[in-house]
Amino acid sequence: MLRTRVIPVLLLKERGLVKGQQFKNHKYVGDPLNVVKIFNEKEVDELVFLDISATNENRGPDFDLLADIASEAFMPFAYGGGVKTVKQVERLFSIGVEKAIINTAAFLDVKFVKESVVVAGSQSIVVSMDIKKSLLGSDEVYVNNGKINTKLDPVTYAKKMQDLGVGELIVNSVDREGTSKGYDIKLLETVSNAVEIPVIGLGGAGCLQDLADAKNQTNVSGLAAGDLFVFHGKHKAVLITYPKYLELEKLFN
Repeated sequence: MLRTRVIPVLLLKERGLVKGQQFKNHKYVGDPLNVVKIFNEKEVDELVFLDISATNENRGPDFDLLADIASEAFMPFAYGGGVKTVKQVERLFSIGVEKAIINTAAFLDVKFVKESVVVAGSQSIVVSMDIKKSLLGSDEVYVNNGKINTKLDPVTYAKKMQDLGVGELIVNSVDREGTSKGYDIKLLETVSNAVEIPVIGLGGAGCLQDLADAKNQTNVSGLAAGDLFVFHGKHKAVLITYPKYLELEKLFN
């Protein structure tokens, strides 16, 4: 396995996979089970699934769909979207999900985060942080699919989550998402230097060099991307792909 994890992120909406830009204009890109089968063939080490409509619809995870995904996936995968109770966390693990990703509930319910860590262990609980820049250029953490500003800066929020026992952070630049302009290097550098737990960068990867740049200039332990692994060309034709292991190994050396 690579020392720097490279993780496809797949967005679920109405049981299909979608991809958008800056949390808007989502386009259907395929059936999740078919995409998982392709990633099996590509020998991907791990996947992330995020249900982007669960919180807005005030519902929990689609356990039936996730069980189907788990039965098809050869690799471990993490899931986030509508996760807000310990029972949901326990059920996710019972059907084969390796890690539970918490976003909005991590901000709203500190007790839930602590209890989840106790039940599942730190290594299995991930907090996803969606970051937007203010008009003055400062970074702020948002929840509820980027709709609610917590008024907290990423470092303060990341340290708080670390103190609660969370084992990993996904740091997602909303402004970069779907733009293929590269990762927000300064953001990833700042957060990864501020905490001791693993940080996964997300948002903006458009080519393999973007992965190398983020790894070489920050202390992230992994890099995640959506467009890079589901689109091809300037017109964004759907093409599920993933680099060969040797290609990635060479990229990070």
